[in-house]
Amino acid sequence: MERENKVSMAVIRRLPKYYRYLGELLDKDITRISSHELSNITGFTASQIRQDLNNFGGFGQQGYGYNVEELHKQLGKILGLEKIYKAVLVGAGNLGQAVANYKGFEDAGFKLLALFDKNPKLIGLKIRDIEILDVDNVEEFISKNEVEIGIITTPKEHAQSVADKFVKSNIKGIWNFAPTDLKVPEDIVVENVHLNESLFILSYMYKEKNEK
Repeated sequence: MERENKVSMAVIRRLPKYYRYLGELLDKDITRISSHELSNITGFTASQIRQDLNNFGGFGQQGYGYNVEELHKQLGKILGLEKIYKAVLVGAGNLGQAVANYKGFEDAGFKLLALFDKNPKLIGLKIRDIEILDVDNVEEFISKNEVEIGIITTPKEHAQSVADKFVKSNIKGIWNFAPTDLKVPEDIVVENVHLNESLFILSYMYKEKNEK
C-alpha cells in the first residue's frame, strides 16, 4: 500500500498486537468493539489506536466502533498475511530447531520448505517432516524453489556468510536470530531478533523496579 507519508516503524510494530487481540475477539464471537474497549485490552490509549489506524484510512464508525472481523481482515492485508511466503532456515542446532517447531509460521503465512546445516550428524534428519539439508546446497535450493524469506539461526560468526548466500540467491527478506548486524543491500528487508538484547532490557527494567 503506497502512501505519501511513510508510516512510522513505531506504528507498524503495534499492528501485530492489534491483529492478535482482534483474532482472540473473533474466537469469542465478539463482532464489534470500541477504541476504548480495545484500549483496555491492548494497553494503548484509545486516541493512539485511532491515530494508528487512521494512517491506513481508518476503519471505525462513530457510535458503532470497529467491526472486529473486517478490521482483523484489513490489518492482515496491511501486514501482508494474505499470501504464502516460502522460507528456508540455516542453522539447525537447538535454536534453529526451536524456531522450526514454532506453530506461528503457518499462522503468519510462512511455509518453511527446508532447514540447512553443515553438521553431518544433522543432515538428513527431519523437524516436523521438514528435512535438514547440506548448507552447501542452499543457494541452488532457493533458486529452484523461488524462496522469498531466509531465516538465520547460526552462531554470529557464520551469519554474514549465510546472509551473503541469501543475497546471491535473490532472497528479499531475512529473519535474523544471530547476535550480529548484517550487511546487506538496501533492498533487502532484515528483521533482527536479538535475544541477548531483549534479556539486557529485562535486566535493566528489573533492576530499576527493584533497586529503588
